[in-house]
Amino acid sequence: MPHPLLPELEPLATDVARAQGFELCSLQLLTHMSPMTLEVQIRHSSGADVSLDDCAGFSGILGDALEASELITEGYVLEISSPGIGEQLASDRDFQTFRGFPVEVVHRANDEAEQRVEGLLLERDDTTLQINIRGRIKRLARDHVISVRLTTPGA
Repeated sequence: MPHPLLPELEPLATDVARAQGFELCSLQLLTHMSPMTLEVQIRHSSGADVSLDDCAGFSGILGDALEASELITEGYVLEISSPGIGEQLASDRDFQTFRGFPVEVVHRANDEAEQRVEGLLLERDDTTLQINIRGRIKRLARDHVISVRLTTPGA
């Protein structure tokens, strides 16, 4: 069950991100940690890489906006990062950006059994997803693909 503050925190973080030229990718409030942690992932609206300086600068601006909003009344840690390894690919932009990167694809085989394959992401179009598995191109029907996630090479 999502934390009750998320419906108020998410639009605030989205507006602050947009004003700074970023997109909000995800926001999580980890209340099981002490102090609780607000994890925010951003990416540049332009598609450029997010640097450590970008994260640090955004942290200060979002931190000020959070303090002014008084939504969080107890101590917390604010962590700003950009999506990376382990990220689920979803948008067309994700599939363009991470072409050639190692991915794990979960898909339904012809017998409806769920299968996992790993390889290098080649392309996704309207009907297929193509990955390179040790030099062989595998084409998967896009409507059979359940998830595509970035992985670490050799992991």
